[in-house]
Amino acid sequence: MTATAAGAAAQPAWASLLRDVPDFPSPGIMFRDICPLLADGEGFAAMLEDLAAPWRGIGIDVVAGAEARGFILGAALAPLLGAGFVPLRKPGKLPGPVVEESYSLEYGSDRLQIQAGAVAPGTRVLLVDDVLATGGTLAAAARLLVRQQARLVGGVVLLELEALGGRALWKADAPLVALLRR
Repeated sequence: MTATAAGAAAQPAWASLLRDVPDFPSPGIMFRDICPLLADGEGFAAMLEDLAAPWRGIGIDVVAGAEARGFILGAALAPLLGAGFVPLRKPGKLPGPVVEESYSLEYGSDRLQIQAGAVAPGTRVLLVDDVLATGGTLAAAARLLVRQQARLVGGVVLLELEALGGRALWKADAPLVALLRR
């Protein structure tokens, strides 16, 4: 992002396609809806290019995406980086043995799972999600990948909600990039 004359960061054109939905999924929560962005071909493509830019040429083997919107972004991003894709799912969605991590959300708790052996030790993995809020989902996803002995090269999100302090839970020894911060 670049600074404008007034000192504020310039927003990419696709940022206007994000929509705030108050009181979803529960009262007091401001949900950040990426569906209008996904539905806009030009905006979606531009956003994917922005997601890919910091990671090009560093040898990403696999992109891992957290359920559910991280799947969409991660699966679309992986081929741009010449990488495969590994989904991090909620319980009961993956066959075979799984490894699991619990985490807290703004509005409750949940768990993420990865298939045991989905990434080989030393695999260079980029973690992708849509929004960094309280940080629980991203932190659990990073722990899952480290437990698989993956080499976590970084994390990337579309939007970081800075007031919620989720970045503090990012304990990985890897960069965390947010395309937008609010």
